[in-house]
Amino acid sequence: MDILNLNVIPPVQSSDVPIVTSTSEHYTVTHFPEVKDGKCIFPFQYKGGIFYDCIKFKAKHKWCSLTKMYQGRWKYCSEEDFANCVFPFWYRRLIYRECTEDGDAFGRKWCSLTQNYNKDKVWKYCD
Repeated sequence: MDILNLNVIPPVQSSDVPIVTSTSEHYTVTHFPEVKDGKCIFPFQYKGGIFYDCIKFKAKHKWCSLTKMYQGRWKYCSEEDFANCVFPFWYRRLIYRECTEDGDAFGRKWCSLTQNYNKDKVWKYCD
């Protein structure tokens, strides 16, 4: 499976010029230069996965897609781009309206990135 490697993307002047085309037996993806003023879209689909937050695939920094289904438009994530907690959310048999330590082996506070953690199992640690 081809992995997007953002470390090898050379600087390009125009965001409309494709710089990398990766092909697998299932699809071809053209990767464009970073769109610095773009807005991250969550969740987004990339290479068979669904992502609810910025990701890091063999890249120096976390990045996100600018479209619901990744089509080569992306940007590096800044602090304001990372996914926010979704409140209220359902975990086990309770509804939470703030970050919780419940279920974490180390007692760290966490939250769901969707309203139904029981179904989606998508979460992050709270700051």
